[in-house]
Amino acid sequence: MYAVEAQGLGKQFGSFSALRDCDLALPANKVIGLVGPNGAGKTTLLQLAAGLRYPTSGTIAVLGESPSANDPALLARMSFVGQERPLYGDFSVADNLEVARRLNLHWDHAYAIARVRRFGIPLDEKVRGLSTGQRAQVALAIAIGKRPELLLLDEPVANLDPLARVDMLEELMTTVAASGPTLIMSANALADVDRVCEYIVILTSGRVRLAGEIDEITAGHAFISGPRAEGIPAGWAVVDGREADRHGAWVLRADGARAPIEPRDNGTIARSATLEEIVLAYLRSAATEAGS
Repeated sequence: MYAVEAQGLGKQFGSFSALRDCDLALPANKVIGLVGPNGAGKTTLLQLAAGLRYPTSGTIAVLGESPSANDPALLARMSFVGQERPLYGDFSVADNLEVARRLNLHWDHAYAIARVRRFGIPLDEKVRGLSTGQRAQVALAIAIGKRPELLLLDEPVANLDPLARVDMLEELMTTVAASGPTLIMSANALADVDRVCEYIVILTSGRVRLAGEIDEITAGHAFISGPRAEGIPAGWAVVDGREADRHGAWVLRADGARAPIEPRDNGTIARSATLEEIVLAYLRSAATEAGS
């Protein structure tokens, strides 16, 4: 069973297509990163998975069931934290945790209290008096305290200072290692994805450009820079390239039986592509197609 499976998934907002004909099969028990520019459809995909929005076309299944049915049994198995991190601002931190305890069947109150205390957040402080980072930590404590099988996070480290970003990402890694939920998170910073994710989905203009295990994706892509006259090695296709005068630099993807990518005596640089180079190449390629 996949954590999230979509076939022909689409979502319209008036004349705007937030998602278009998306096919996905996201594996369970993985840390999955959704990347793409603003407006690519990352938030919409997470909201559809959480049952907060309904598809315009196609289907989506979460943990083998339709989230559109708003089945309490399914909702109890997953947690979603949006960018706004909704909490009761006039309630204390302790009261927010108590509300969560009463609403969630498998609530782990001891964990939630301990996590909040570990980050030095006063339990008697009203939420509206907390910093952005503290609110994010409380929201995450509630999401994880629910003990979900699937954790959906929309840019969980956005607007956090560098130290808070690292703390939260490390906490997410610890949580996944300890209790094993599938984690799907959107992110704008590729360094965050590279730090914690095993699987990646690249979205542009509402379409899935690439999805797969990060190790397999990097193994199937290469970077080459050198004289244009050398051409592209056999068995490789250009994802994106930049050329100037007689030189160029290209990100390539394996396309059938491939020739080895090796440096040459003429100054050609040839090596495996980094995750950042791969993602940027697909984003640039999509932007070029949209502008043509």
